[in-house]
Amino acid sequence: MSTAAPEPAQANTPSAEPSLLRQAFNVPNMLSLLRLAGVPVFLWLLLGPEEDGWALAVLVFSALTDWLDGKLARWLNQMSRLGALLDPAADRLYILATLVAFLVREIIPWWVVVPLVLREAVLGVCVLTLRRRGFAPPEVTYIGKGATFVLMYAFPFLLLAQGGSDVAAVSRPIGYAFTIWGGVLYVWSGVLYVVQARTALRGAAGD
Repeated sequence: MSTAAPEPAQANTPSAEPSLLRQAFNVPNMLSLLRLAGVPVFLWLLLGPEEDGWALAVLVFSALTDWLDGKLARWLNQMSRLGALLDPAADRLYILATLVAFLVREIIPWWVVVPLVLREAVLGVCVLTLRRRGFAPPEVTYIGKGATFVLMYAFPFLLLAQGGSDVAAVSRPIGYAFTIWGGVLYVWSGVLYVVQARTALRGAAGD
């Protein structure tokens, strides 16, 4: 896994790139914006009426659009700077929203939630520090994307595990296994991002 330093933001911005407003209206980015709009709906379904079935449907829709927007961006040649920001932002918001809701409802314990939230806090500090020094955010690694993918699989199983039905009994160990696997990968990917940021900042300091 590469931990090369991120390039300065100015070097990554093509001169002929469309405006952010125009980028927002391409198909992949509209899917990402739709996914982002589903976050408050998802939270309300979990914490308000506790409609787990509808919350599960929103989560599945989010996972499908997450896969589809990347495919369409490459197929339609509509990869953009806005899309590179929206896609991981939507993933992180869904993960944080789900962790908070699951913690409130006691679906998962605090000691599972805290390391994952701390990972996001540390990454936020890294991104802000890099931006202040003129660098783009760290590149998304395969481990980071894989960790997000595994966690997004874990959450539906954890929802299905609520109750005493046969489906819940089958879903429970699967949900726990995905949560442990995805959680470890998620924290490890955060360590790799910190290494990338540190390498970039040390390189800049040595110039």
